Amino acid sequence: MDDIRAIVFDVNGTLVDILTDEHDEAVHRAVGHLLTYQGIDVRRGRVRDLYHAYLDQQRAASGEEHPEFDAVAIWARIVDEHATDYTRSLPAGKRAQLPLLLAETYRGVSRRRLRLYPGVREVLDELAARFPLAVVTDAQSAWARAELQHVGLLELFDPIVVSGDHGFRKPDGRLFRLALAELEVAPEHALYVGNDMYRDVHGAQSAGMRAVLLRSGQGRDTWGDTVPDHVIDDHRELLDLLGLAPSRTTLC
Repeated sequence: MDDIRAIVFDVNGTLVDILTDEHDEAVHRAVGHLLTYQGIDVRRGRVRDLYHAYLDQQRAASGEEHPEFDAVAIWARIVDEHATDYTRSLPAGKRAQLPLLLAETYRGVSRRRLRLYPGVREVLDELAARFPLAVVTDAQSAWARAELQHVGLLELFDPIVVSGDHGFRKPDGRLFRLALAELEVAPEHALYVGNDMYRDVHGAQSAGMRAVLLRSGQGRDTWGDTVPDHVIDDHRELLDLLGLAPSRTTLC
């Protein structure tokens, strides 16, 4: 693969093997219990219904073709609409941070698995020695960067483009172009690696980039007549595609 000057990655389902269960009643119970310490009495069923109703309303009100939601704004609305005198008496700094804390709690309690796929760190270290690396991910800033930090990857990427910061999701080409602009690399010289044929491959190619589909068992392997530039089943195949010999004797 000739004249690649930067590599951009999707995160979940591509670099990170993550599993969440937002429908688990324990998630809404935990948030409901946390709210009681803020003077707000909203039971778990009501927490669940409000969260999903406000999420749907956000997306319906968006003028975007591929709308993204804002988790922190959802929790801010729930707090504002159910605040009591006790809530309003809390220190201003605590009240200001409460929607973010609720978003983090919701994500943390719903998370069942968060780990790197085999070989990811070793391959990224090899690539980072030769290319600038970036991320374009459909996620919320309330947790995207913290999860990258947890799996030890945060420092490898610049920029990190998170859909929740912009109000629209992949395959919207603007997300890819934001990364390219910060990298100062023309799209034809950038490679995108993702696990979904529509959001990742179609999205990156529509922005003029070359795209690799990683078959991780998550995401769509087909989308219309979209054809990836390459298909891989293991991250270590990227080194071969780019004509790179790993500096380590073995990659684990």
